[in-house]
Amino acid sequence: MSAEATNPGAQISRRRGLPRIDLRRIGRAALLGPTSRGRLPDAMGHVADAHRAHHPDADLAVLHKAYVLAEASHRGQFRKSGEPYITHPLAVTLILAELGAETTTLTASLLHDTVEDTEVTLDQVRAEFGDEVCYLVDGVTKLEKVDYGAAAEPETFRKMLVATGNDVRVMSIKLADRLHNMRTLGVMRPEKQARIAKVTRDVLIPLAERLGVQALKTELEDLVFAILHPEEYAHTRALIADNATAGDALAAISEDVRRVLREADIAAEVLVRPRHFVSVHRSGLKRGELRGTDFGRLLVLVGEDADCYAVLGELHTCFTPVISEFKDFIAAPKFNLYQSLHTAVAGPDGAVAEVLIRTHQMHKVAEAGVVALGNPYASVESGGAQDGTAKESAGEPQDGERADPTRPGWLSRLLEWQQAAPDPDTFWTTLRADLAQDREITVFRAEGGMLGLPAGATCVDAAYAQYGEAAHGCLGARVNGRLATLSTVLSDGDTVQLLLDRDAVSGPSPEWLSHARTAAARIAITGWLAAHPEAVGLPAAAPRAALAVSAGRRDVANAVVDLPGATVRLAGCCTPVQPDAVTGFAVRGGVVTVHRRECRAVERMRALDRTPVAVSWGDAPECRVTLYAESFGRPRLLADLTEAIATAGAAIVAATVEPPSEQRVRHTYTLELPDAAGLHGLMRAMRDVPGVYDVSRAQHPATA
Repeated sequence: MSAEATNPGAQISRRRGLPRIDLRRIGRAALLGPTSRGRLPDAMGHVADAHRAHHPDADLAVLHKAYVLAEASHRGQFRKSGEPYITHPLAVTLILAELGAETTTLTASLLHDTVEDTEVTLDQVRAEFGDEVCYLVDGVTKLEKVDYGAAAEPETFRKMLVATGNDVRVMSIKLADRLHNMRTLGVMRPEKQARIAKVTRDVLIPLAERLGVQALKTELEDLVFAILHPEEYAHTRALIADNATAGDALAAISEDVRRVLREADIAAEVLVRPRHFVSVHRSGLKRGELRGTDFGRLLVLVGEDADCYAVLGELHTCFTPVISEFKDFIAAPKFNLYQSLHTAVAGPDGAVAEVLIRTHQMHKVAEAGVVALGNPYASVESGGAQDGTAKESAGEPQDGERADPTRPGWLSRLLEWQQAAPDPDTFWTTLRADLAQDREITVFRAEGGMLGLPAGATCVDAAYAQYGEAAHGCLGARVNGRLATLSTVLSDGDTVQLLLDRDAVSGPSPEWLSHARTAAARIAITGWLAAHPEAVGLPAAAPRAALAVSAGRRDVANAVVDLPGATVRLAGCCTPVQPDAVTGFAVRGGVVTVHRRECRAVERMRALDRTPVAVSWGDAPECRVTLYAESFGRPRLLADLTEAIATAGAAIVAATVEPPSEQRVRHTYTLELPDAAGLHGLMRAMRDVPGVYDVSRAQHPATA
């Protein structure tokens, strides 16, 4: 595949008025060096011009110094395409300069391959350019295959992501680096092109989307599209070429929009933005035959937020709006910092034009994302960022919540779960699955605070996001005040209260994996199940017939009291079982009643100055216990619960079902178990019955 065929971005850049730089000419200039002492080398002229366009007062001396070191260290090295290697860091730096990156980022991008490919060390970079540049260079430096073997690539990405958690500019440099490599990928073997393109599709493009760097994301998408889907790419390219005059339809509508806004006295810039290749391809799949207005969109740029809504009002008044296409990402920004109003209007001939409305600042952030924010970690006092540790503290307010908008919930979640995935294959697979979830929702905790979760997340995900491994004991949830199962899918703005098992007698069931959408939840559940194999597939015991037991309380031989001749009886209020901590009290008839120590009846006995009797457990394994099952009312619930109890090998001595209250039903079961060790498995089996959200031991005052 030719370099041109793998570079659709070239046509996009020319359409937008940004000529592609001649890398061969830059290479010659790089080898010749500066034309006179004290001036920037000719090869840096483009970078300097782009940088000054965004930062007029920028000091270029440090860039000059970084270029001199990079050129000297890479001298004699060449890329597979034949250009001097220095052209690569120059091109990466130019990409970032055009996006508006600040000087420190550009300095690090010039040096980003020196430690990896030359004799320059991190200590030298630190000594010459400071801790901040050293941190960025170290963050993008690959790990050696000699040391890590096949795990080098996933471990390199893990290292970069951890570094990005402290300074997001690490990933900005990596994205620009990958973009230039993709632009020049045509010289590689087809199989290597495909491998690099797949990693770009699965990891780098989702990261560019989440960091809001749309300018890089769209070109990367087109380059990957050309390599992995050459036939569809060729068809789309031909379709765009055949509709070269399609922009005329949008141009006509744009003139009408300018006239309407001019008459409304709204200062606005109206532009026609051609769609990139992948966008045209997706539109074709969605709409079938494409019309002229489907090859681009209108972009309206204004000065203030209020002007955006004023423009929207005029467009919906003077044109026929397509209401289903309206989205307000200003009032509710996307999780990647994106803000804009989206709408669509129909022209006089029925042609529908999509319209984006945003301020100039919103447009800058929409195109460059986190790159446009400069250095969000710089402290006000120092006027610049320090090392990785200082950066972390500089961006945090007093309440502990990170003020930096470039450390959103998805990045924090990713940094948390990667620590629990020591295996490189698990990390690599989970990372791709995590990044494939491209939308995020916000849910509110009933006790205060918010949780950021991917779209499609369930109560299981919310539980692990809020409580970590303590969520193993989650029994159910209340969503917007109503009881819900753990499989309930959450919506943006829901209020969630998680219900935890205070006794922590159980863990997650294997079915939870089918409800989990976040990597953190899946890893935690998988880890617990691996550590508790007995909980994964409990053997199905044959149902036992109910034991013939008298209705009154029976004597039990497995509780031994320190009172000769006394009859021992387990209290019905708390139904203690081995190995519960227990105590006893003598009652009428020479009977000692055994209670769990936390039973409320124990407090009442002590208040009456009743002397406790020491109790120990004997060798008999069988026990009797009273359980409460809280559930939603539904048909066959009682049948399913009794079947689960019988399958677990327990016999029902007594059962009561209270009348439903607010869709809740409470069941009380007195059960005979052949072995107290099976109690936890029994409670887990009852919780797994659909509709049951809580199963607990009896803990109420004795009524007798």
